[in-house]
Amino acid sequence: MKGLMVGDEKPVDAAEAEIRASHEEAAPLALIEASGDLRDPVIAGWSEGAAHLFGYTAEEVLGRSLLGTLSGRGGQEAFRRLAEDGSGAPHRCESARKDGSEIVVAWAQHPLRDGSGRPARAVYVGRYVGRCAGHHVEQDTSTRAPAGAEPGVAQQLLRAILDHLPIVVCKYDREGVITFQDGKGTEAIGVKPGQLLGANILELYSSDMEASWGMRRALAGEAARDVTDVQGASWETWYLPVRDARGEPDGAISITLNASEARQKEIELRAKLQLIEKQQKVIRDLSAPIIEVWDKVLTLPLVGVVDSLRLSEMMDNLLSAIVSKDARYAILDLTGVDAVDTETARHLLEMVAAIRLLGAEGIITGIRSNVAQTMIALGVDLSGVTTVGNLRAGLRLCMRRMAAAGEAGGAPVK
Repeated sequence: MKGLMVGDEKPVDAAEAEIRASHEEAAPLALIEASGDLRDPVIAGWSEGAAHLFGYTAEEVLGRSLLGTLSGRGGQEAFRRLAEDGSGAPHRCESARKDGSEIVVAWAQHPLRDGSGRPARAVYVGRYVGRCAGHHVEQDTSTRAPAGAEPGVAQQLLRAILDHLPIVVCKYDREGVITFQDGKGTEAIGVKPGQLLGANILELYSSDMEASWGMRRALAGEAARDVTDVQGASWETWYLPVRDARGEPDGAISITLNASEARQKEIELRAKLQLIEKQQKVIRDLSAPIIEVWDKVLTLPLVGVVDSLRLSEMMDNLLSAIVSKDARYAILDLTGVDAVDTETARHLLEMVAAIRLLGAEGIITGIRSNVAQTMIALGVDLSGVTTVGNLRAGLRLCMRRMAAAGEAGGAPVK
């Protein structure tokens, strides 16, 4: 909010003033940010409109009591009622200017709450109503809105959004000429509000059709959304068509949000998720290491809960290791497995069958008594699979068979 709340007045472009009038913003608005006890708040932000309306610069009022600075006759009580109301509805009260004169201002207060839901700060939106003459209010016909056109809370909130959020709002006629351009987001691209009034957006991007496709769709009557990177920032834009009384396309509106922070957080989140996935894979690999316990003999110790996903990954790794190391035997050690189900048993049999297709032999070792009972109860047929009591016995069996076959690596085993 403080980005636009300064004390130095800036000239208002005549074209922009005409646009504001066309949008029924007939009376000047003052936006003030307040903090502390909202019954007697302290001025923490001061807009250019406030400086123009009350005659104070930001340096003169920041840190001062809002009530003590601006309250006129009966003003303090009116401000307190405003704080107690909390509905956002406007309250008229007499407000003092720096030169000692008093004006009537319609104030609306919008509390800003902290994480616990308590009002921590507030934005006061003041609309000039008229001058005080004795006990009467002289309406200023040069700034008075038409009868029945009392600005509502929605208009005040829109002004607050444009002044304090990183967005850019533009309106275009049916040819693509910019007729309204405002929003705090213009600061990030080095453009002042209203600077591009009268420019044709289609001509600005005539050499880049991709950059103007969203606007072309909106001017044709179709909404669009686009994300682009400009000057090191990521911008997300919504293009909305405007229609006339007959429903025909009559220009467009674009709302552009500086999404750099959200984009950066998304990138960081994706990087963290990728890191987590890599770490999980490393953990899975460490939980089922493939060990070459002897020449041409591999062992895969299984520990803990063995589900279908883990067994599928283990099979891929084991089959690749058998091929790369030209293994003759693969020992599946179930010593660390507490329980199996039908799906796990089926994957074990499939793993042994796949090992056999590669010209090696799969041997299962270390089946616990409770696991053996479960397999029998499930009807798992291990008759075609070599099983031994423990890993040592499995290794001895492999060495004996290699010695009997005269294969390298085999040795007499007692």
